[in-house]
Amino acid sequence: MPTDQMTNANKPLSADGKTYHVETKWGQVANRLLTVGDPQRARLISKHLDKVLFEHQSHRGILTITGIYKNLPVSIVAIGMGLSMMDFFVREVRMVVKGPLTIIRLGSCGSICDAQAGDVIVASGAFGISTNYSFYANKDPNGTTAGTDEPYILWPTVQPDRKLTECLSACVAEKVPGGLDHVFEGEVGNADGFYSAQGRIGDDFYDANSGLLDRIRATHPNASALEMECHMLFHLASISTGPNGSAPQSIRAACALVVFADRTGNSFISPDKSAQTYRDISNAILDALAISSPTQTASMHPSEGSVWEGEL
Repeated sequence: MPTDQMTNANKPLSADGKTYHVETKWGQVANRLLTVGDPQRARLISKHLDKVLFEHQSHRGILTITGIYKNLPVSIVAIGMGLSMMDFFVREVRMVVKGPLTIIRLGSCGSICDAQAGDVIVASGAFGISTNYSFYANKDPNGTTAGTDEPYILWPTVQPDRKLTECLSACVAEKVPGGLDHVFEGEVGNADGFYSAQGRIGDDFYDANSGLLDRIRATHPNASALEMECHMLFHLASISTGPNGSAPQSIRAACALVVFADRTGNSFISPDKSAQTYRDISNAILDALAISSPTQTASMHPSEGSVWEGEL
C-alpha cells in the first residue's frame, strides 16, 4: 500500500516530491543507472559499488540502490518484469533527475540464435511483439478466426545509443570467460508476455502462435533473443525529447542480456551458471556506465542536497 498522499493525478508526486511507483525523489537517483529485474540481482551488483549511500524498496517492489563507483554516482534499480514496469521506471526517474540519463539494462532472455545458455547478447536494436486481441475477438464457435489479421503484431526496430552499446559490448567481452566467443550482438524482441508472444507452445490456451518464431525471424532477420523490457527502454530513450519532440534526446540506453533459455537447443541455464555469469559481468556493466560518462558535469544532477553530497 502507498504511504504518501499524492498531490496530482496526472503526474503523481508526494508533498516531498517522491514518485508514485519508484518512490524516489530529487537527489536520491543518479544520472548513471543500471536496471535489472530481480532485487536479489541488484543487491549482488551493489556489492561492487565502492560505497552504498541510499537504498529504498517501494510499495510496488521497485528497489533503488544509489552509491559511488569509481568516484561517480551510480544507481541500481530492480524493476520487476515487463514493459509496463520499464515504463514506470524510466518516466519516474526522469521526473526526479536533472540532466542527461545513461541507462543500461542487464537482464535475461531466450536465445533464438546460436547463443547458448550462459552466453551474453548485447542488443543492437529492439522490436516489440504485441498480442493482437482483435484476432481472438473474431473467433467463431468452431475455433476459427475471421479475417486475415495476424495474432501478433511485430513492430519496427528501435536503436539503442550506438557509442554506449559499443562500450558495453567491449566491457562485457573483457569479463565473460571465453571473451568474444560468448558475446553476441543482435536485435531483441520485446514481447508483452513470457509465453504466447514469445512463441512458447502449450495446450491450455488458444494462442495461435505455432508459426510465430518463424515469422519473427523472417520479419527481423537479425533477431537474436526474446525478452520483455528492452524495446520499451529504447523507445522511451528515443522520445526523451520534450513534449513537442524538439529538445535534444536526454536519455541514452543500451542493453546486455544473459541467455537463460536456449530456444533453439531447448536447454535452460542452471542456477549456479546464472549466478556465476552475473558475478562475471556485473563490473562490466558498471564499467560501461563509468567509461561512457566519466565525469560529473555541471549539466548533471547537483551534488548539493543529494545522497552523494560530500562523497565525490
